[in-house]
Amino acid sequence: MNPQFLNSAARTFLPSASRQFYFRIPSFQATRRLSSSKNVRSTTREMEKELLSTNPRQTAKEASSPLSEVTKTMQEEKPRSPSVSRDYFRMAESLEAEMIRSPYSDKGPPHHLHVYSHKHNTLLTLTRPNGNPMLSMGCGRLGFRKGGRSGYDPAYQLASHVFAQIQEKGWLLDIQRLELVYRGFGPGREAFTKVLLGNEGKNIRGLVCRVTDSTRIKFGGTRSRKVRRLG
Repeated sequence: MNPQFLNSAARTFLPSASRQFYFRIPSFQATRRLSSSKNVRSTTREMEKELLSTNPRQTAKEASSPLSEVTKTMQEEKPRSPSVSRDYFRMAESLEAEMIRSPYSDKGPPHHLHVYSHKHNTLLTLTRPNGNPMLSMGCGRLGFRKGGRSGYDPAYQLASHVFAQIQEKGWLLDIQRLELVYRGFGPGREAFTKVLLGNEGKNIRGLVCRVTDSTRIKFGGTRSRKVRRLG
């Protein structure tokens, strides 16, 4: 039979639901030559590539989670590039330069040795970095009484005795840095400095990192005591 006759008969007598099985248009005729849309074959190939690239064991929840890709990249072992070693060398050079500029930056806070000297007595106090006292001693501990506690000689003996106690108790192993805090301008100030720069303080003066003065300065305030005059 003539195929044209069959097609015309199917259009006339068959229902519209079954016409799609008889009148199929090829895909190359359905798409326009100058169309802006993507080709059907290219899209299908891209979909096939995506399906093949995904892990079949991976569930839908893991695929949708944003952390799955991050964990994959963290678990993958990547070879180290030579730029990483260069960065480490640059970091080491910068740290070395920083240590040269500030040599005490990598160490802990310093201990403090307070020197309180006034015209009647001299007191020496060694404290930890947090302020807790380790040793506190005055000229009265050496047998000087009343007016005998003032003067250059008692302060000199006190400073040499304190330095000997620090060495005997083994505190030089704990003290890495030492800060001297002066207070007052009595005769014991000069005596302590003389002992520190002498033979008695040769093991301690190398630990000194800072010297400060905490002498009280009065701005106004109460009236001063009357000056004592003899004769």
